[in-house]
Amino acid sequence: MRIYLVGGAVRDKLLGLDVADRDYVVVGATQEDMCARGFRPVGKDFPVFLHPQTQEEYALARTERKTGRGYHGFAFQADPSVTLTQDLERRDLTINAMAQDENGAIVDPFGGQRDLAARVLRHVSSAFAEDPVRVLRVARFAARYAPLGFRIADETLALMRRMTDEGEVDHLVAERTWAETRKALRESAPSAFLRALRACGALRVVFPEVDALYGVPQRVEFHPEIDAGAHIELVLDMAARLAPGDDLTLWCALTHDLGKALTPSDELARHLRHEHNGVTPVRVLCARLKVPAEHAALAVLVCRHHLQAHRALELRPATVLELFERLDAFRRPERLPRFLLVCEADRRGRLGHAEDAYPQADFLRAAFAAAAAIDAAPFVTRGITGAKIGMAMRQARLCAITATRRA
Repeated sequence: MRIYLVGGAVRDKLLGLDVADRDYVVVGATQEDMCARGFRPVGKDFPVFLHPQTQEEYALARTERKTGRGYHGFAFQADPSVTLTQDLERRDLTINAMAQDENGAIVDPFGGQRDLAARVLRHVSSAFAEDPVRVLRVARFAARYAPLGFRIADETLALMRRMTDEGEVDHLVAERTWAETRKALRESAPSAFLRALRACGALRVVFPEVDALYGVPQRVEFHPEIDAGAHIELVLDMAARLAPGDDLTLWCALTHDLGKALTPSDELARHLRHEHNGVTPVRVLCARLKVPAEHAALAVLVCRHHLQAHRALELRPATVLELFERLDAFRRPERLPRFLLVCEADRRGRLGHAEDAYPQADFLRAAFAAAAAIDAAPFVTRGITGAKIGMAMRQARLCAITATRRA
């Protein structure tokens, strides 16, 4: 039995990055060998085990053979005859197809170290084309490593484009698509995820509602970048800067302007009521990808109400209070900070406006704090009962919001 550290842990160590997770491959062993040493089997599709002390994952070296379409269309072989090179060959990118033995020596049969140095994301073999999830994974790695200067190799991008053209990407399942998307939204340059998918044609398959934004003009006095798709890229990267690793905020940033793709051509480049028109495509996209309930709910609210945040300093106190109520912020106060982060990213995610102030967020935070501080107890003490308590609290909240504006 020989044990090797593999994949992302080796890659990130060589890049000088922190290593969060460690995965291992075991060569020359059987499932019985692993169980006899106290490892606990957890793999459903192929033999994966948890170490009895560290709980890290150890997988038997395996090969795989394409048997059908999509992510599940594979047959696996895992037995003591499978070599380390055979196991590494089935991986997606050369930078993920390296191993380190127990003495620290790097095993690199496919040039991963070379591609790390050249800052290139390159597929290991033609088997890459057998799994459509790899298109999403490459786009996700582009989002992670774009700040380090990585690019997708021309031949890999061509292969991803062929996979799209041949319909392999059509077989992506919602759960896998969402899992990769969620990870991409947690990266530091999520715009690179969109650009990579668009470059190979997969964006129009996976996110047609987002793809439709590209080429849609906006008024240049408000959006110097003009293109609505370019605006979404800027908003995503600004949101990643303001709320790093928060995929809920980033999902709302990605979907907040989908209504602009529905603006009639004779109304361009104005986008009247785009915040209303975008609600349906947001709901359709969330349902198709089976996103978590709060992601779907907040995305709709951000789409519908982000322009109100931009106009917050001019809104009547009653309209400000209605905004808080529509967000259900008094019961779910965690929603307002995320809502405001997306709105700020929207305002600052414009060409030449990255360092703009966003005083609307400061006002809305202060107004909400003042309104949320209103408690029912004083009204009960004064003998107010029933529905009149709610009416009195609402009036007090309006006064508190008014006072905040005057402060």
